[in-house]
Amino acid sequence: MDVKAIAERFVALCREGNEAGEEFWADDVVSIEQMEGPMARLQGKAAVRGKGEWWMANHEIHAFEAHGPYINGTQFAVRFNIDVTAKESGQRMQMEEIGLYTLRDGKIIEERFFY
Repeated sequence: MDVKAIAERFVALCREGNEAGEEFWADDVVSIEQMEGPMARLQGKAAVRGKGEWWMANHEIHAFEAHGPYINGTQFAVRFNIDVTAKESGQRMQMEEIGLYTLRDGKIIEERFFY
């Protein structure tokens, strides 16, 4: 698959409510968040999968939108709009986030989030 096909499939999976990364993550994928702490930079499929599982277990999602993809060379970006409540605090938030995904050999080697 070329970058465009991967990016379009990735966004389609997101829109269906599926974990899109699982299909495309490289074994040594790196995930970078704009925060401090233990989840700021994770490496490897198991670690990145665990971050997603933690997030889903600790948040109630009311609405989710994925826009894009926006492609440039071996990278693509997706804009996410998420209406979510943190279970621990009960705080409801509307989040807008950009995910930038870098590919090598048809696999995501890095995902970086901007919010």
